[in-house]
Amino acid sequence: MNAHPDSESDIEGEYDDEVLDARRARWTSSGTGTLLALAGLAASVLRLSGAAPTLVPAAYAFGAAVCALAAVLGSRGRTRRALWLLIVGVMVMALGDQFD
Repeated sequence: MNAHPDSESDIEGEYDDEVLDARRARWTSSGTGTLLALAGLAASVLRLSGAAPTLVPAAYAFGAAVCALAAVLGSRGRTRRALWLLIVGVMVMALGDQFD
């Protein structure tokens, strides 16, 4: 009975902030993964139609697939793994660009 009457509302407010932060992280990781997957797929199609070596469009396509997987994981709440997969996907696409 000695508790402050506003203590329950403070706990609920902190919980709501954590829920909003988690939701924002899920939306950010899934949106970024989708955007990078589409960019990688478009780059793969453009490089495939050009005179680039076969490794270049394959690297873009593989990086796009990794970013798409990151988008799926991010939408399911695995934002830390999604972040690392986004980094790996972009690095694979950058490596493929170096072979061009």
